[in-house]
Amino acid sequence: MKKPNKVTDKKIQPTEMPQLFSEELEMELDTRIRIDVGLTEVLDKSRTFVQNLINEGHVLVNGETVKANYKIRSGDKVRVRIPEPRLLEVLPENISLKIVFEDEDLLVVNKAQGMVVHPAPGALTGTLVNALMYHCTNLSGINGVLRPGIVHRIDKDTSGLLVVAKNDFVHGSLSSQLKDHSVVRKYLVIVHGVLSEPGGTIDAPIGRNPSERKQMAVTFRNSKRAVTHYTVLERFKGFTYLEARLETGRTHQIRVHMAYIKHAVLGDSVYGPKRNSFNLKGQMLHAAELGFAHPRSGKWLQFSAPLPQEFEEVLNKLRHL
Repeated sequence: MKKPNKVTDKKIQPTEMPQLFSEELEMELDTRIRIDVGLTEVLDKSRTFVQNLINEGHVLVNGETVKANYKIRSGDKVRVRIPEPRLLEVLPENISLKIVFEDEDLLVVNKAQGMVVHPAPGALTGTLVNALMYHCTNLSGINGVLRPGIVHRIDKDTSGLLVVAKNDFVHGSLSSQLKDHSVVRKYLVIVHGVLSEPGGTIDAPIGRNPSERKQMAVTFRNSKRAVTHYTVLERFKGFTYLEARLETGRTHQIRVHMAYIKHAVLGDSVYGPKRNSFNLKGQMLHAAELGFAHPRSGKWLQFSAPLPQEFEEVLNKLRHL
């Protein structure tokens, strides 16, 4: 019988397997609440999921593991590591893509309204990632199995431009540009109501809605700074057509900010009216311009995407009201 090699033939125990994480987060939570309760709200995960994270040692308070019933104290620093869901298999799919630009390092894609950017448990098909995996032989692995190449995303019912990284070097550079606010991201949007001023800036923090976990909201509780600059392009009877520029990139930022100033995005049934008179499939929000420095050459790249047909049709109807 072959003598086992101490390096290559040793059976690896589960505790010795390298653990991969899809996210590592640092935060401060409200004091005097149980840590499992606070994290359930902030992470938008189930209580069971959060308690499993705690029990498996993926939640640290001031560098130490705690129990689920630990009550947060003033000054506590909470670190959460969310394990990579590696058992889920995401398969390539031959789905048509509108590719605006491509080289050996990255792609710029004009995403159609209605397409989800990346898979999630229970919905692993029909996404932009499935299409990208069919189109590309390599994508950056920084965001893990479910989000290969995805540097930033736009909502399912928002159309327009986003950049995809083919390798980790490019992904890291683009992420840094997003973090230092040097990426140009301009959106075209139709909102309810008529704005009288020519433009403005909304500087209001966004976090998980305390009363509705599936939504975001302007809140000072477990939130991050969010800044949106907007300019009025046209005014109609009961509606306004705007250009919105993102300085930061929070989840649902434009939709939340416009609802916050009482001018919800037309077609947004989550943050605005449940029904609209145009029978829209999604919100009238389009990522029209995207600009960034190419990570390898340093050359500035600027792209634009025309309005989708449905968006143009709504504008024409509003112009004839």
